[in-house]
Amino acid sequence: MTTTASDRVSAGTPSGRLGFGARRPTSAGERLTAVMAHHFTVYRRTWRGSIISRFLSPLFFLLSMGLGLGALVDSSAGGVDGVPYLQYVVPGILAMQAMLTAFGESTYAVMGYIKWNQMYAAMLATPLRVVEVLGGHLGIVAFHLFTGALIFVLVAALFGAFTSWWVLLAVPVAVLTGLAFAVPTFALSAWLENDNGFSILFRFVVTPLMLFSGTFFPIDQLPWWMQPVAWVTPLWHGVELCRDAATGTPPGALGAVHLAVLLGYIAVGWALARRSFTRRLVS
Repeated sequence: MTTTASDRVSAGTPSGRLGFGARRPTSAGERLTAVMAHHFTVYRRTWRGSIISRFLSPLFFLLSMGLGLGALVDSSAGGVDGVPYLQYVVPGILAMQAMLTAFGESTYAVMGYIKWNQMYAAMLATPLRVVEVLGGHLGIVAFHLFTGALIFVLVAALFGAFTSWWVLLAVPVAVLTGLAFAVPTFALSAWLENDNGFSILFRFVVTPLMLFSGTFFPIDQLPWWMQPVAWVTPLWHGVELCRDAATGTPPGALGAVHLAVLLGYIAVGWALARRSFTRRLVS
C-alpha cells in the first residue's frame, strides 16, 4: 500500500524545515548563517583578486617601508627602540592594514546595501531581523580581517620581520583592531544620506591615524599635545598589542587596557550601528 504525503502528515510524522507539514521557525543562528552565506556567495565572484591583493599589499609595504626606509633608519639611528626598523614597523603596518580593510568594507559596501541596491531591505522582507543583517555582515568583515592579517603575517615572516611565534596572536588582535573601526563605521554609513562624507572620513581621519598612531615611529616623538589624541584612537592600542605579540613581550596590565579600549569601541559601535540600521531600514 502506497503512503501519500497527506497520510504521513496526518499520522504525525516529524518533519524538519524541508519535510512535510508546517515548518518550524528558523533559529537566530540559522538566520545569521543565511546572511553570511549571501555575502560569501557574492565574494565568490571576486575572491581571486582579493587574495592576490592581500599578498601584494604587505609585499609592497615591506619592500618600501620595512626594507627601503628601514635600511636608512638602521644605518643612521641603529633601528628604533633597540630593534631593526623592519621588526619595529611591520607589526604597526599589520594593525594599520586591518584599519584600512575595515574602512573599505564598512563604507561604500554598506551604503550600497542600504541605498543603491537596497539588499538590506530585501533581507528584512524575510524573517531576518536587523541584528542578524548587521551581525552577518560584520561576521564577513571579520573574516576578511582574519584572512588579510594571516596572509600579512605569513608574507612578513618570510622577510624575517618577527622574532617570536607569539606573533600568531597578532592575527586576532588585528581582527579586533579592524572591528573597532568597522563597527562604528557601519553606524556612520547607515546615518549618512550619501557617500560625500566618506571622502572626509578618509582624508581627515584615516590618513592622520596612519601617520600619528605609532605605526611608523613612537608617539613620544610627537608634540606633547598630540600624544593624548593617539592614546584614544583604536589604532594605537592595536599597534601596541601587535608589537608586543610580534616580539613575544608580555603585555602586562597595559595590554589589558589596550584590549579594553578595542572592545569598548566595538561595544559602543554595535549599539550605535544597531540604532542607525533600525532608524534607516525599519523606522
